[in-house]
Amino acid sequence: MVAATFGWGIAGAVTRQLHHAQGFEVTFWRSAFTGVCLFVILTVWKGWRHWRQVPWTSASTWISAACWSVMFTAFMMALTLTPTPNVLVTLAACPLLTALISRLVWRQRQSRRTWGAIAVAGAGIAWMFGLEIQMGNAQALLGMGIALAVPVAAAIQWNVVEQTAQGDAMLDSVMLGALISCVMTLPLALPMQSSAQDLTWLFVLGLAQLAVPCVLAVIAARTLRAAQISLLSQLEVLFGISLAWWLAGEVPAPNVLTGGVLVLGALVVNSWLDLRQSLRHSV
Repeated sequence: MVAATFGWGIAGAVTRQLHHAQGFEVTFWRSAFTGVCLFVILTVWKGWRHWRQVPWTSASTWISAACWSVMFTAFMMALTLTPTPNVLVTLAACPLLTALISRLVWRQRQSRRTWGAIAVAGAGIAWMFGLEIQMGNAQALLGMGIALAVPVAAAIQWNVVEQTAQGDAMLDSVMLGALISCVMTLPLALPMQSSAQDLTWLFVLGLAQLAVPCVLAVIAARTLRAAQISLLSQLEVLFGISLAWWLAGEVPAPNVLTGGVLVLGALVVNSWLDLRQSLRHSV
């Protein structure tokens, strides 16, 4: 799971290496390479008969795929508009949004501790947005607004996975989501301007930043508790900001650090207490 989060965290640093590819073209190529890589991985891993067993007519498969397509598209668009730390801290709200949606849609009860964590994380996000508005940074604000679509879509996706017990089938939804993203962004990506070097970096994103980490996360989910996965997944924020700072010179702004402390602090404390509680019950 740590290896998976490191893979997810390279997105910002790698994206800053692109010279000609911009906007929707970046999203198109990353999604295309992700879809192709996952098709190859799943075929080698499970054989050709796997594709006859995919629940193509299941509503949950396509809902999950639609959510992945939103995540793929919004994430890369946000990275082209605002610094990596802004995007990653915004994404860190996903586990708490997941808890909120599970309460509103499936009426699952949440503890007061979880509601408190949601309130603190919301304050952190609001703090970042408020200071961007005060500074009049319209592009960064737009990027953060687009980035918010990612944790919302992810929260819906994880609730669908939990309610339908998709398990390994999540990888099929990831591949379908990548293909949907390709279809959505192709008309907007023309005319293509990517150089050979850009395409190499975009292939790295498709394989090492999405396809392989998603496979690792599914394998890890077989043995780790949900609270453990939620806690470990936030390493993506630390890896992503550190790599973008080290390799691309993106220094986090003070408001991002403040908001990030609130969001990550609320999430880590809540996840750690959930984990301790689950461990006590299992003993």
